[in-house]
Amino acid sequence: MHKIKVHTLLLAGLLFVGPLYAQQKSLRFAQAWGQEASVTKPINQYVGWADANHYIEQDITDSKRYQVHVKTGERTLYTPPVTSDTEVFVRDNDIYIRRGQGQAVQLTHSPEIEEKNPTISPDGQYVAFTRANDLYSVNIDDGSERRYTSDGTDVIYNGWSSWVYYEEILGRRTNYKAFWWSPDSKQLAFMRFDDTQVPMFPIYVSEGQYGYLEETRYPKAGDSNPQVKVGFVKTEGSPIVWADFEEQTDQYFGEPYWSFDSQTIMVQWMNRDQTNLKFYAVDPVSGRKNAIYNEEQATWINLDHDERITYLADNKHYILKSDRTGWAHYYLYTLAGQLVNPLTSGDWQVTSLERIDEKNKVVYFTARKENSATVDLYRVDYDGKGLKRLTFGKYTHEVKISPDAAYFITTYSNVSTPPRVALVNKHGKIIKELADSRSADFDQYDIGRTVYFTIPSEDGKFDLPVIITYPIGFDEAKTYPVIMSIYGGPDAGTVKNTWKGMSNQYWAQEGIIQITCDHRASGHFGKQGVAWMHRNLGKWEMIDYTTVAKWLKAKPWVADNKLLITGHSYGGYLTCMALTQGADYFDYGIAGAPVTSWELYDTHYTERWMDTPQDNPQGYHAGSVLTYVNQYKGGLRIMHGDIDDNVHLQNTLQLVDALTEQEVPFELMIYPGSRHGFARSKTAYDFKERVRFYYQYLLERPVPDDFK
Repeated sequence: MHKIKVHTLLLAGLLFVGPLYAQQKSLRFAQAWGQEASVTKPINQYVGWADANHYIEQDITDSKRYQVHVKTGERTLYTPPVTSDTEVFVRDNDIYIRRGQGQAVQLTHSPEIEEKNPTISPDGQYVAFTRANDLYSVNIDDGSERRYTSDGTDVIYNGWSSWVYYEEILGRRTNYKAFWWSPDSKQLAFMRFDDTQVPMFPIYVSEGQYGYLEETRYPKAGDSNPQVKVGFVKTEGSPIVWADFEEQTDQYFGEPYWSFDSQTIMVQWMNRDQTNLKFYAVDPVSGRKNAIYNEEQATWINLDHDERITYLADNKHYILKSDRTGWAHYYLYTLAGQLVNPLTSGDWQVTSLERIDEKNKVVYFTARKENSATVDLYRVDYDGKGLKRLTFGKYTHEVKISPDAAYFITTYSNVSTPPRVALVNKHGKIIKELADSRSADFDQYDIGRTVYFTIPSEDGKFDLPVIITYPIGFDEAKTYPVIMSIYGGPDAGTVKNTWKGMSNQYWAQEGIIQITCDHRASGHFGKQGVAWMHRNLGKWEMIDYTTVAKWLKAKPWVADNKLLITGHSYGGYLTCMALTQGADYFDYGIAGAPVTSWELYDTHYTERWMDTPQDNPQGYHAGSVLTYVNQYKGGLRIMHGDIDDNVHLQNTLQLVDALTEQEVPFELMIYPGSRHGFARSKTAYDFKERVRFYYQYLLERPVPDDFK
């Protein structure tokens, strides 16, 4: 990681007051919130590539998309390929298909039961879906259906995920879908879940006269997980072939990957302790499995649903992403599981594969190499040589590479530079600046300065990344309240050296210092940094956040009793920890949907870091907010949705019970009808209440009429 001396940046960040830097224009209310253009202006969006010679530009004036030639600049209306213009959707519980601008055609006729996750086959001939927890397909030409399973119940799901798989393993993007077409459209792979032994968690919905219960099979830390099988069926119908795994084994399965020729499928397997990851090549005809990769770590391994394996079109190799060295890197493997060579290495993190040029044997990828708070584009040869950075400057880059990798478009920014867009060739040469979101009078506006720097951790082992926005007209002789915004989850840092938009400028006008910071296990320091969290969630996060709080409170320009910390979910958890365990350093907190004790959260997420409550009782005790309630002081506001099916309201209720037993003041807001993210109808009220809290406790004056 590129280290930046704190005292140097403080000079740059603080000594900007005085007439030399006085600006002429003040932001109006709507401008300060980004509702009207001021410091920045809207720019066209560059959304991808039509082909190797044309990038796609979406015009903000007419909302149309155009294709632009990279050399001549010729601009013509872009029409998407017909193959991407086929829509399959559910209406009134039945499946419809629409091709191009044609009429929608109804494919299923069972309005009494909803079909879910309709997915068209690669050859465009079939649509697979689930109905009442069984797996089906329908022939698009004649509407004939095939039913592949028949044992679906309220606890048996075929092709439909159990909750913990949806949330933690396969991912929310799947919408519970747990089936996969083979590339040749001749087979379907699917997972079968048995939730019989998974405890049911009741969620009370207060609608109507009596309300009702949602009954979700939700395994909390230490509970029984769903039993899972991986099966295969022929598209035309056939007996199910089950992959050769023992269903009763305490295990997890990750997303499977079909081979290009559809002859095998790669199945990810992991033990309950999440310390051993294996890849099996499974024959879908016989179900036989062959182990081709084995990884073990002392702490845990992430069962990623994104980019763990990327097959190459040569049907001989795949690229593996692994953090087994303590840093996430790419490795080239044969399909038989033999390591060819590492593609990248070093004390830095890769982030994503962007393009693989198989003809020239070059891999293009993004990484946090120059600085852990920025992202750049690189290229490297298949043999791991020829590593080169292709982007430029001290910016965070978001790139879109042309199909032949000859060009890429980058949207780049940092904390002091609003987004700009450039066309760059594969050698890193800027061909053309395409857009600049800075307004013509950018330098004439009086805005709060934003600075990125690092603060040494208490033990001196890490340089903790920090971003501060100072108040407009900052004066070291004055004192200011502070808002510290955090998330804090493992490998989920929030400090990124990018333009922060205008939402922080209103509070800069009102005289509030705003800070975002990350701890040692936030991902800035690779897996070897995240591993500090093993078996002790809450410990190092609080130590490092307290280090930042101490650094702030030591400044003469920070108010002694007005440091507010705020976050949602994991950030809500740490906010509650800050107002209890860390109450000597944090004065106020606004916590959204907090976990308050880890035995109340799900198996896969919690046990990854903490092991089970049975194996690690001391870690669970030390990581619980409830353990430190007797240390509570200051002012805490808690918000929670009453039907949150992720972090259950139970968490907040147990904390509320403990706080009331202590007879201490706090604020509580329950949002009826809201899940882990508050319902849209409640967000405007929630925003106003946050504003009220800031004015009441940090600024100690009435809320301005602009908010009323």
